[in-house]
Amino acid sequence: MPLVFVPTPLGNLGDITLRALEELRACELLIAEDTRVARKLLAALQLPGKELWSYREQNAAAVTSGILERARLGRVAVVCDAGMPGISDPGSALVAAARAAGVALEVLPGPSAALGAAVLSGFDLRRFLFEGFPPRAGSARRAAFARAAESGATSLWYESPQRIHATLADLATAVPGAAVFLLREYTKRHEEQLLGTPEEIAAALPPSVRGEIVFVVAARLAAPSALPPDEGSLDAAVDRLLAAGGSVAAVAKQLCAQGLGSRNDLYARVLLRKRARGREQDAAGR
Repeated sequence: MPLVFVPTPLGNLGDITLRALEELRACELLIAEDTRVARKLLAALQLPGKELWSYREQNAAAVTSGILERARLGRVAVVCDAGMPGISDPGSALVAAARAAGVALEVLPGPSAALGAAVLSGFDLRRFLFEGFPPRAGSARRAAFARAAESGATSLWYESPQRIHATLADLATAVPGAAVFLLREYTKRHEEQLLGTPEEIAAALPPSVRGEIVFVVAARLAAPSALPPDEGSLDAAVDRLLAAGGSVAAVAKQLCAQGLGSRNDLYARVLLRKRARGREQDAAGR
């Protein structure tokens, strides 16, 4: 029998898949990151009475062999608190142990906050990095952001609401002018989507933030070497084209044709510049 990893809804119960429901009904044992969270989910899905075992970082060494033995004898499913088990939880270690022991594995497709945020960002996703949670120390966090920016790929990050303001401040220092998309409480009643620089997003958030957070940092654009010398910089070229009446989409398309970056990333950059120009004009008119 396979050990089946079952993704569960991030917030909206309507996101449960038919295959996930079928597996949760049929399994003889359910392995959960937090059994209290799993019981609430089972009750909401009208699937009470399941045998539940806890599997988390603190007890993984003690319970892994027992989980694998049960999987050899019957149907065993694995869930995390929300989303895809094995992402930012110890589930990947259970997969490795199952493979080493010759236990069959199956992973059902389903919800992922990181991928949902990536698509919503509109940034170039031909290459992207899932970085998980940034380091807690400020210096290490800034170094992590700088390394990700140098990779030339869009990066996806999780963060706790208690640290998000400090994290955005460090991102602004490490990657000045970064284009960022932040998604809070994905699929839940109070979902929030924010696009801007780290400073703009921090200003839009309340001082005390609540809920689950994922944010996306657009790939750093190529140096504007293809621009004529008198245009000076990519931002200067963007400002010139906007001042000439170009739309955000048209400016992004034109700069993309000059080989100055991907169309998606340029669109985000031009949109940020247009907002900045608007604020500057408003301030000058006061």
